[in-house]
Amino acid sequence: MTSATARSRSDRRISPVFLGILAVTAVTGWATWTGFAAQPGLAVFLFVTAAWIVSLCLHEYAHARTALHSGDISVGAKGYLTLNPLKYTHALLSIVLPVLFVIMGGIGLPGGAVFIERGRIKGRWRHSLISAAGPLTNVLFAAVCTAPFWLHALDGVPRDFRYALAFLALLQVTAAILNFLPVPGLDGYGVIEPWLSYGVKRQVEPFAPFGLLFVFALLWVPSLNHAFFDVIDTILRALGITGDDRYCGQQLYRFWLGTDEYCAVSP
Repeated sequence: MTSATARSRSDRRISPVFLGILAVTAVTGWATWTGFAAQPGLAVFLFVTAAWIVSLCLHEYAHARTALHSGDISVGAKGYLTLNPLKYTHALLSIVLPVLFVIMGGIGLPGGAVFIERGRIKGRWRHSLISAAGPLTNVLFAAVCTAPFWLHALDGVPRDFRYALAFLALLQVTAAILNFLPVPGLDGYGVIEPWLSYGVKRQVEPFAPFGLLFVFALLWVPSLNHAFFDVIDTILRALGITGDDRYCGQQLYRFWLGTDEYCAVSP
């Protein structure tokens, strides 16, 4: 085996860091399901947070894997195919900030920080697909989380686990929608950017670092905030998740605020 071949395999080997996060997800998911944890809220907090980080890793992996098959062979050497969040260009933006936003506001903040060498990729469709791959992963994750609800397969699913899935689905849906917005700096803009004229791209480029801040500034406007969450609520209800499930999931997740009596007695 040549050193180049060995290096290529190590570049794609799943990181122990990711496997550790996956293990935390599995153990705390089991504790939430069985009621084994002395503090159910803590188990839900760890389960949802770990599962959210797993989804962030898969989001970035989807970008990188699609870029690899589109011509950017540099993503392997950068460690993006190992699912290790510490390899991202901006670990703070990709992992820490999204987790903090979940803790503070219960919203799926788009992460994002794998550097794709776009010059290696030919064809506008490929560029668009690379950008779309990440949020499509959130859509798939949301479909998995909501499957017991829209399949009417909740019999036997413990209440706390149902609440945790509902809150996790909320995070995935908000992340997908925010990521797909055609705002510079977000994946939605990356989907349409290859089809824009050179002049338009040059004019928009300076605003890309501030796109996410712009979106969150808009969400501070009460009317826009209500409209955004009305859309989220409509989607979740269509997938079988009630407002009570979502509310109680968030309340259980934020266990440090104390037990909500309504959620404690609801079936």
